[in-house]
Amino acid sequence: MSRLITTRRLASNLFTFKQATRTFCNDASTKLNNVLHDTQFNKEDEGVTNDVPQHDVAIVGGGMVGMALACSLASMPLTKHLSIAIIDSNPALTNMPSIKKDDPPDPRVSTVTPATISLFKGIGAWEFVEQHRHAYFDKMQVWDYTGFGYTKYNARDADKDVLGCVVENKVLHKSLLSCLQKKDLKKTIYSARLSSMSLPTRSSVSNGSSKSLANLAKLELTDGTNLYAKLVVGSDGNKSRVRELSGIKTTGWNYSQSAVICTVQHPSENSTAWQRFLPAGPIALLPIGNNYSNIVWTMSPKDASNHKIMNEHDFIKAVNHALDSGHGPRPESRILGGDVIPSFFKPNVTSAVNEGFEIPPKVVKVVSERMAFPLSLMHANDYVAKRVVLIGDAAHTVHPLAGQGVNMGYADVAVLSNVIGDGVAVGSDIGEVTLLKKYEIERKTANIAMMAVLDGFQKAYSVDFGPLNILRAAAFNGANVFAPLKRNIISYASGERRLPFLS
Repeated sequence: MSRLITTRRLASNLFTFKQATRTFCNDASTKLNNVLHDTQFNKEDEGVTNDVPQHDVAIVGGGMVGMALACSLASMPLTKHLSIAIIDSNPALTNMPSIKKDDPPDPRVSTVTPATISLFKGIGAWEFVEQHRHAYFDKMQVWDYTGFGYTKYNARDADKDVLGCVVENKVLHKSLLSCLQKKDLKKTIYSARLSSMSLPTRSSVSNGSSKSLANLAKLELTDGTNLYAKLVVGSDGNKSRVRELSGIKTTGWNYSQSAVICTVQHPSENSTAWQRFLPAGPIALLPIGNNYSNIVWTMSPKDASNHKIMNEHDFIKAVNHALDSGHGPRPESRILGGDVIPSFFKPNVTSAVNEGFEIPPKVVKVVSERMAFPLSLMHANDYVAKRVVLIGDAAHTVHPLAGQGVNMGYADVAVLSNVIGDGVAVGSDIGEVTLLKKYEIERKTANIAMMAVLDGFQKAYSVDFGPLNILRAAAFNGANVFAPLKRNIISYASGERRLPFLS
């Protein structure tokens, strides 16, 4: 009952937020010159605490999402002058690791959407991604173990060039680091972790010796360093220290599932993304280039532990079984297809109606370690507080069945960057809650919608029940046949903010 109440509470938030009206400045360069002194620190205050660093923005967590925000701020005329602190103990931030082209792909990958690719191109990071291994794909096949139905997606069905691109996380991270090195940005990297944080209160502002400093966030790091910031960005993952110290509560639950990931090899190139829903959870086979693919296999925690340690021969056999006829037959026919479609619907029929079901390529070798991690849903009740904002996994974590997690984080980056830029343009305090709420309203609405869709899929495919199986098959075949429905699904999954079925 408590889980049901929590679910309803999360879903109801979708309808309690109104779309924020965003402010754009056509005369940005003129206004920028007028407000530069307002966004930098008063020299008198610097004299009071000349031994304590002061920054406009402190990004806690220098992972893929945090570094994307730094690059985005460095790329915008309105924000490139800001002083940025990046706080992360990861040595890769100061000693950029090399990536050898001949090494097999790392099992930790992300499937980035066209919207994310556009973000990376806009901030100048995608050119570095293209220097390393990556795999665009324009086709995807999804089906389940019952054999009743399947859906084939093609980028051309939505007038797109690609459905996505699979990239190793280390490549994304290094590309963002390379991008940041080329930017003319006032940045300081602190190789430490956040220990404690003091946020301003009304009493601290009124009683402080320096009102300006008393109204800032004070951060204490594990190496003893102290610093002040106008805005603290929590991009430090699902166990966010920033979220904890800000007192922001979360809503969510564990799925009693784990995901096993690894890199596998085929006899020939794989250029399609494959996903099959099994009784215990989906298995995905994602192309990564050079005859390699990435496996993301959801199962019970016990099975995940067994699959992680089983010998390679047995694991390969289990993977091929799961991707072919394991647990049920292949979908050999379509419920709605061919001549049985009424002529009234034929103008809206996709080209996939004439395409048959395809068998995924066989796996012949495992070329990486097998890793397993538990799956959960988590959503922060608030994204902002005085001087604090959360992005990425610090604000939300989702089931990996659609590969949307990191893309949601990059969408956070795009919106937050614009909100900060809008604030700078009109001389606002970038750490004020009233400004940051514009980000929260826009992103919380979109994130809750995506979370509801993904959680619904997870629950719908966690039940083996005859009537429900038929409904799922009808949904598969409907998405496969009718062009408007398929276009909406592809557009939504690509990062466009339109709910399928409702646009």
